[in-house]
Amino acid sequence: MNILVLGSGGRECTIAWKLAQSSQCGNLFVAPGNAGTIKYATNIDLDPNDFEAVKNAVIENNVQMVVVGPEDPLVNGIHDFFLNDDHLKLIPVIGPQKFAAQLEGSKEFAKEFMYRHDIPTAQYRSFTVDTLKEGQEFLETLQPPYVLKADGLAAGKGVLILEDLNEAKSELEAMLGDQKFGAASSKVVIEEFLDGIEMSSFVLTDSENYVILPNAKDYKRIGEGDVGLNTGGMGAVSPVPFADKEFLSKVENRVIKPTIEGLKKDNIPYVGFIFIGLIRVNNEPYVIEYNVRMGDPETEVVIPRIQSDLVDLFKATTEKRLNKFDLHIDARSATTVMLVSGGYPEAYEKGKEIKGLDEIDTSIVFHAGTKLFEDKVVTNGGRVLAVTSYGADFRSALKQSYDNIDKIHFDKMNFRKDIGFDL
Repeated sequence: MNILVLGSGGRECTIAWKLAQSSQCGNLFVAPGNAGTIKYATNIDLDPNDFEAVKNAVIENNVQMVVVGPEDPLVNGIHDFFLNDDHLKLIPVIGPQKFAAQLEGSKEFAKEFMYRHDIPTAQYRSFTVDTLKEGQEFLETLQPPYVLKADGLAAGKGVLILEDLNEAKSELEAMLGDQKFGAASSKVVIEEFLDGIEMSSFVLTDSENYVILPNAKDYKRIGEGDVGLNTGGMGAVSPVPFADKEFLSKVENRVIKPTIEGLKKDNIPYVGFIFIGLIRVNNEPYVIEYNVRMGDPETEVVIPRIQSDLVDLFKATTEKRLNKFDLHIDARSATTVMLVSGGYPEAYEKGKEIKGLDEIDTSIVFHAGTKLFEDKVVTNGGRVLAVTSYGADFRSALKQSYDNIDKIHFDKMNFRKDIGFDL
């Protein structure tokens, strides 16, 4: 089976790594891919949001399945594009259609969905530039900290949590009036702050049935102790130690099942991953957000723990037989630590040569922001590499990752030394 994975980050590198292990995987392509995906697949230089270019690549390479990594093509309607094209409509796409992708593409859409189906989440209201004054007045009714979320996609950076009321008011004005996050903040959701510890649950659904994938916890802030600016993620741990059977049962019964049933009730066809960002408050799960694809860097710990054949799993998804799929999970812990460019998540330089990759043999290195330049692997993004390891528990797995990180070098390399500090 010829398969095309769309995307260029650590998530797509990990998916390619796993797909390439399947005897059912024929020619594997990643578009545009990176210096790491070359080890498992053929890279195709195209923009995943250029649907005509994707179509041409699919036809030219006799692709029989497309796995969509990032959210943008899904929110922009790539699945619908396939369904509406006579040359593509029979090619299965792992990833929801445009209307369903609003679960990630619009915070307000997601909140309304949760309220409609009694899925536990924080109280909220949404505002536009025309209701800016009302939004500032609403902030006065809340207790700090204040949570402001850009309604649209902002590359994981559109959420502000602020302690000071006046700062929250001015940031709301910057988001709505000055378009701090561009079109993504033309509408802003203000919600109550929930005090607890976060984790993520991952589900794969065929629109009728679902399987629950390994859970994970990622670390968003650039600084140790979870301080500083938000990033796309600095590391992750799976499974989450505090998520015991009782809590996970609550997650399935109060969140996952109502989500899947809600999609059916609303006649929203959904084939693909659902990433559920959760917070545990007094041992009760609340939904912070939905994403309509796998998380990054959570993918780098979730996929390595799946022992089942990933092509088999995707075929069961497209053929609506997930209820008969026997998913096998590795009992070991997996952890990943992101190596990032100096200055990230603000300005950073690219093109730094990466050394030491060939010395790593007891961890898996997934490439995120890399490319080949004159036969050398160089940095090509803010998040550069994810160093993933297995262990009997998350501490032993992390030690393995950190030991191997000592062998890797590039100019101004930065990483957090405290992943898992709060566990």
